[in-house]
Amino acid sequence: MTQPQLAEPLPYHRLARLSPRYRWWRPLLGTLVVAVTYMVALVLLMLACEVLGSSLGYRDDADGWPEFGPVSGTAVDLLSIAVAIPVLALTVRWTGRRRAGTVSSVTGRLRWRWLLRCVLTAVPVLALSMGAMLLLPADGGAESPWVGWAAFGRALAVLAVLVPVQAAAEEYVFRGWLTQTAGAYLRSPWAALLPQAVLFAAAHGWGTPWGFADLVVFGAAAGWLTWRTGGLEASIALHTVNNLLSFGASAAVVGGLSSDETAADAPWQMVAPDVVSIALYTAAVVWWLRRRRLERTAPAPVPPPVFPPALQPARPYADGAAFSSQPAGYSGGPGHGPAAPPAAPAAGGDGTGDA
Repeated sequence: MTQPQLAEPLPYHRLARLSPRYRWWRPLLGTLVVAVTYMVALVLLMLACEVLGSSLGYRDDADGWPEFGPVSGTAVDLLSIAVAIPVLALTVRWTGRRRAGTVSSVTGRLRWRWLLRCVLTAVPVLALSMGAMLLLPADGGAESPWVGWAAFGRALAVLAVLVPVQAAAEEYVFRGWLTQTAGAYLRSPWAALLPQAVLFAAAHGWGTPWGFADLVVFGAAAGWLTWRTGGLEASIALHTVNNLLSFGASAAVVGGLSSDETAADAPWQMVAPDVVSIALYTAAVVWWLRRRRLERTAPAPVPPPVFPPALQPARPYADGAAFSSQPAGYSGGPGHGPAAPPAAPAAGGDGTGDA
C-alpha cells in the first residue's frame, strides 16, 4: 500500500484549509454567516440596552436612544464590537469545520505568555508616542479641563475591562477571519493581508487622508505581524495598548469620551509619531522572534489512505445480512466450483415416483 504524501505546512493566512472537510465555498459562506449573525447579535444588544435604559429612567436623546452618559455610552459602544468574538467562534466551528482556536494562532490556541511579552513591549513604545501627541498644541489653542480623579478612575476601570475585548474582537475579524478567508484562495501572504488593512481603515470612517493612511499602515503592520508570528497575539497587544492609551487620554478631560472623532480624523501631526511607534514596535517584535522559537505554521491535515481495489477491507455484512464475495452455491470444496444439485429420487423407490 502506498501512503499518501503529506501536504506542506500551512501558514497562518492559509488556516481556513486546515480542516479535512474544507470546501472552496466554506469561507464565503462563513463570511455571510458572520455578517448576518453579527447584525442579529447587535440588534439584540441594542434592544437590551433600550430596555435597560427605560427601566433605569434614562432620558432619550433626539434619536430616541437612552442617554447613558459618556462612560456608560462608551461601554455600550465597546460591547457592540466585542460581540463579534462569540459570533466568529461559532462560525469557525460550525461553518469552517475546524477548531475556533485556529483563528488565534497556528497552535489552535492563544499563546498567553507570548501575548504578555508583546504587551510589555508595546507599553513603553506607544506611551512615548502618546506623550509626543499630548505635547502637540490643541485645536484652537484651548486646553480641555481635567475631569477629576474620581470620574477618571471610574472611566479607567470600565476601559480596562472592555477595551482589551473590543481590540481583540477587531483583530479576530480583520487580521483573523478576513485574512484567513482571503488566504483560502490566495497563496501570497501580502495578497491576503492588504485587503483587510484597507477594510480596517474604511471601518473607522472616512476622515482625513492622513488618518486613513495611518489606519492602513496599522492594519498592514498588524497583519504582517500576525503572519510572521503565526498568531494574533502581537497584533492584539498592539491594538489593546494603543486603544487603552487613546481612550484613557480622552477619559482624562471633560467631554473627551463623548467626542465623535476617530483615528480616521487624525491630522498629519498626530499621524507621524503614531507611524513611528508602529515601526518601532514591529522591529521590537522581530527582535524578540530572533531570540525565541515560535511556531509559525500548522501541519496540514493528512487525507485518509486510499487502498487499491485488491486491498479493500472485506465487509462481513451488507445490509444486515452476511456478506460473501463468492458466487452463490460455492461449496468451498476441492473442486472450487458450485455444489452439485441434489439427485432426483429413483422411480418407484419410495412410492413417490410416477405411477
